Amino acid sequence: MTVMVRVPGEPSARVPVEQRGPGLDRDAVRLLVSRGTEVTHHASFRELPRLLRAGDLLVVNTSSTLAAAVDGRIGHAHVVVHFSTRGDDGRWVVELRQPDGLGTTRARAGGHSETEVTLPGGGRLVLEEPLSARGERLWWARAAGADVREVLERHGRPIRYSYTERDQPLSAYQTVFALPSPDGAGSAEMPSAARPFTARLVAELVSRGVQFAPITLHTGVASAEAHEPPYPERFVVPEASARLINAVRSGDGRVIAVGTTAVRAVESAVGPDGAVRAAEGWTDLVVTPERGVRVVDGLLTGLHEPEASHLLMLEAVAGRAAVGRAYEEARSGLYLWHEFGDVHLILPEANRHTEHCDGNSR
Repeated sequence: MTVMVRVPGEPSARVPVEQRGPGLDRDAVRLLVSRGTEVTHHASFRELPRLLRAGDLLVVNTSSTLAAAVDGRIGHAHVVVHFSTRGDDGRWVVELRQPDGLGTTRARAGGHSETEVTLPGGGRLVLEEPLSARGERLWWARAAGADVREVLERHGRPIRYSYTERDQPLSAYQTVFALPSPDGAGSAEMPSAARPFTARLVAELVSRGVQFAPITLHTGVASAEAHEPPYPERFVVPEASARLINAVRSGDGRVIAVGTTAVRAVESAVGPDGAVRAAEGWTDLVVTPERGVRVVDGLLTGLHEPEASHLLMLEAVAGRAAVGRAYEEARSGLYLWHEFGDVHLILPEANRHTEHCDGNSR
């Protein structure tokens, strides 16, 4: 069972930090730094270069964010379709949401196979079967008379939830590491831990000897109300990144994942011998404290709500007590939650990194 973390009544970042005042850039968010069970710093994200050291490796997700929310109709009823994940057979995992009249959506009850959703431009989306036996929130659906990628390009907008103040351009949901995919694939929701990075900050990190290893994991829609465990997602760990990760692990550097998506990808690419290998395909790995992590030494992540399944991953990296202590500090310090919010840097204790380099899995 995950540690229960109390969230203050209004912790959400309602707009991007660069819109909160003149002269602010993305790296103006706050940074909570913890090592072991101790919170060691309350800093600004732009101080990250002095908190890392030469030889450290940041694993970053290059998935770009899609304009994945599209208005539709079921008969005369208005719905919002959240396009989540494209399957190998051309179908899409989708979530049907109810407009809330405020520009966002709420969970929509019901749904059954052969339900038809009329899309902008005249195409149709037909629900075929639930993604999982756990429930009917997410469905496999097939488009008829429409190319989904064209629908998203012409009629889509970024997915957003009610804790945000207003719609933002798609550029507000792209990280500095985002690269377009040749097949049009991308993330339904932004891999937001990397959002505070700017080109200037990346250049400063590189000048200090910090390295970057790109991976790709296309995230699906969040489980905003149900807090379900993650479902399979497409990922790529390139050969060059696998070699770089292994080289850093064999030396004195630390492998720090930027976001839980990077953790899931690299931990899906580790072999029985503990070495990371190039890998591509689908991962259904759920990182929990019981499974542990075998590659990652540290984690840079946003602040997740108490029931979020990603908290289990944080506990796998840092331990339950450490996560609980850090979140109490975040709560008392009025840190901001969600994709436009503040971030948490989890660094390893020195003895844990030494054991890791000796080949012991954690």
